[in-house]
Amino acid sequence: MLMKTSYMNRHTHSGASLIEVLVAILILSFGMLSLGAMLSFSVQLPKLSGYRATAANLASSHIERIRANTVGFANNLYSVPISYVGTFNDDIALVECAYPNCNAASLATMDNTYTQKAVRNELPAGGMLLTCDTDTTTPCSPTSYGNLWIMWREPSTYAALNPTSSDNCPPGINFTPQPRCLYVRFKL
Repeated sequence: MLMKTSYMNRHTHSGASLIEVLVAILILSFGMLSLGAMLSFSVQLPKLSGYRATAANLASSHIERIRANTVGFANNLYSVPISYVGTFNDDIALVECAYPNCNAASLATMDNTYTQKAVRNELPAGGMLLTCDTDTTTPCSPTSYGNLWIMWREPSTYAALNPTSSDNCPPGINFTPQPRCLYVRFKL
């Protein structure tokens, strides 16, 4: 009887078969692949968040420039057509406004070019658009609302970060790839 028990113990402690080991490695590799994808996503996210913070700072700065020149805003001098072209190599020439020859129009032009230059330098392929809410009877006024879009192009990302699903880009933006947009509505 003692011999029979020892023979059975030997068979119950046998190792895993080759098929079991291969299946375990396959399951482990699927887990490692998903972990690698998540790691690359988490490394990219702080950079994308930095772009959005930079755009918010640039928009805030430009709105403060407009608040310093309400006459220029009332005369619709701050309305900027879309300066986003989706490329990285366009340069924007600065326009200076020097005292005592500075008026509302030249100050607005200087403010627009400085902000466009900053957007282009600090965001990849950056651009902006500024409009004033008006109806057909009244022009822009210090009590009108303004709409400012800061746009930039980010590297290809996962579908969860697809700008067409989350951003509020201005109408008429038909670029491939679709830019990221930060929209700010303001009143002076």
